[in-house]
Amino acid sequence: MTTVVAVYTGQGLSERIGPLFREELPGCRLVNMIDDSLIADVIQAGKVTSSVTRRLIQYYRHAEEIGADIIFNTCSSVGEVADQARFMFDTPIIKIDDAMARQAVRKFDKIGVLATLPTTLEPTRMLLQREAEHQNRNVHVLDALAHGAYQALISGRPEEHDRLILEAAAAVAESADVLVLAQGSMARMEEALSLKTGLPVYSSPRLGILAVRDELERQGKFPCP
Repeated sequence: MTTVVAVYTGQGLSERIGPLFREELPGCRLVNMIDDSLIADVIQAGKVTSSVTRRLIQYYRHAEEIGADIIFNTCSSVGEVADQARFMFDTPIIKIDDAMARQAVRKFDKIGVLATLPTTLEPTRMLLQREAEHQNRNVHVLDALAHGAYQALISGRPEEHDRLILEAAAAVAESADVLVLAQGSMARMEEALSLKTGLPVYSSPRLGILAVRDELERQGKFPCP
């Protein structure tokens, strides 16, 4: 059976990915690997540590042992590890935010990036800038950090999480052509942000899954049997 192994560094996102996966990839098998100590260690250190790198690569190895046709890296904060690991594995590694970055850079000149973690803000900025170089495009990236929003979400205060994101969006909306949500967990805010700012809003979960589907089609493994 065609198998996708999704690797998560925190709780919650798998609940959004699962329904999208069943919608876009019916008949395929999804296996979830979740280790929320990974993002906790990244937040504490303020960066991706060597320990986090080693553990993630071990999860990628486990994914191959399971028989993954694709490894789906779902955390933007550790995207640099996925980039490094692609050369170590025969199994393709798809990053959740690559397709989002490609579309945003292709269509817009001024890109506002919203994040709830500083450890995700800089990797997303770098991803957009690398994509702009790849497409030979000149884009301007604006940052907005919703301080405290991530902590509110994991503490069971989703309303506060949403309010802080809306406030952060106001700081960049007037200068941006599009808003890009740096974390998949922020996808719940896509419609509310678009209504408040009048801007198109890009989030990564569905676009990431569509990138997985494209790769499976390229391999001849979708539609899934």
